[in-house]
Amino acid sequence: MFALRAVRSQCSGRLGTLNLPGRALIPTPNYIAITSRGAVPHITQDVYKNSTDIKGVYAAVEDFIEKAPKEIPPVFSYKSPDGSTGLRPFVALPDESTLILGPRRVPPVACPVSNTPTSMAIFTSVGFTQLSTSDYTDAVVKLQPDIVVGMADIPFGAEKYSQKRSEAMTDRTTHWISRQISALTSAVTPQTRPAFFVPILPLPAETQRWYLEDLCGDLHPSLSGLAIYDPSNLPTLPAPLQQLPRLAFTNPATPVDLLRQISLGIDVFTVPFIGAATDAGIALDFRFPAPAHDDAALRPLGIDMWLEEHATDVTPLSEGCTCYACTDHHRAFLRHLLVAKEMLGWVLLQIHNHHVLDEFFAGVRRSVEDGRFDEDVAGFERVYESLLPAKTGQGPRVRGYQYRSQGPGESKRNPAGFKTLDDAAEKVAESAGNNPVNDVKDVEGAGLAEKVE
Repeated sequence: MFALRAVRSQCSGRLGTLNLPGRALIPTPNYIAITSRGAVPHITQDVYKNSTDIKGVYAAVEDFIEKAPKEIPPVFSYKSPDGSTGLRPFVALPDESTLILGPRRVPPVACPVSNTPTSMAIFTSVGFTQLSTSDYTDAVVKLQPDIVVGMADIPFGAEKYSQKRSEAMTDRTTHWISRQISALTSAVTPQTRPAFFVPILPLPAETQRWYLEDLCGDLHPSLSGLAIYDPSNLPTLPAPLQQLPRLAFTNPATPVDLLRQISLGIDVFTVPFIGAATDAGIALDFRFPAPAHDDAALRPLGIDMWLEEHATDVTPLSEGCTCYACTDHHRAFLRHLLVAKEMLGWVLLQIHNHHVLDEFFAGVRRSVEDGRFDEDVAGFERVYESLLPAKTGQGPRVRGYQYRSQGPGESKRNPAGFKTLDDAAEKVAESAGNNPVNDVKDVEGAGLAEKVE
């Protein structure tokens, strides 16, 4: 499934190929796109297929299970016209794209409730709840991903862990992983079983030594890869785990962070700053290796499309870029779309920003193969600024259960208020003799606004 290629000994970073049955090859280092409810934000599936070169996507179970197991989510019972089931036809993901499934979103929303010895705290569209290992396994069997990321007891949002909490993390995760592997082995045939990426905890290797020894022992034949939450512990991983592909959930903030983690041996990334830049109206503008740059000032990593200077600029978003947005449109048009709050503006930005990352990783692979990676990283840091541009304009209206409702027109999370409104509406209907016309006329005079207030 994963093959490492030999690289020059003096060069950090590593080359490989992730090859899953029926899916497109993923040369590494590379990245996968992060989805919201199975779709890459701002990109429809036809645009995804025709205008991007994204090799795979990551989806979260918490995005789809709503009130499960009490109520069966629609995705579990969905069947496409050709009879296929699972998450892929439900979200219309192209057959060639790799589908990776994990329990939490990327980045995850910190939960006010804690994990328990038997379950993980998650955030679904109806609120915070607990996901047990058996329910997670059932979801994996029904959703049929290519790769599944194992559950890990990681308290997201915490920066440090006490000794007691660290011990609980290793004990729980060891128990969870063992149960998940056993359940998947008994529930799915080897031919249809997803590749299992086991989590490596964000703890020093010595702290999770017993867990790592279990992974190198009886569990090792069932492992297909590693899910990394802290790249600093990669050099200390046991030898039996070194050859497995490494999928990072490390939330890199800049391309420099990506380069640093590539030098430590990360193979595949999730990159949240792509979507963050798109939402901020920033067109990413960097290449690897960095182009020649004689100016003393550092080059920005992106271009703020909200700036007035782009209002009459008919040049591409990024000079020399071959993406659809740059070959068919220009900066003035994109800025007009953003100012007019036309969603096409963010669609074009998302296409462009993913293309920039495609080219960035292609350049990284060439650099590693040529044995120039460390030298090219130093050159990149000399040419580009260390941080992405700050947001200056107002992004698209943020929607989704993981965000707070804000601004006019947003739905309010206030069931009590809605109940008051419903009760008042019923009284209006009763007094009007259930006449729909009278209902409309009397709503304003019923004092509903005062009652809700």
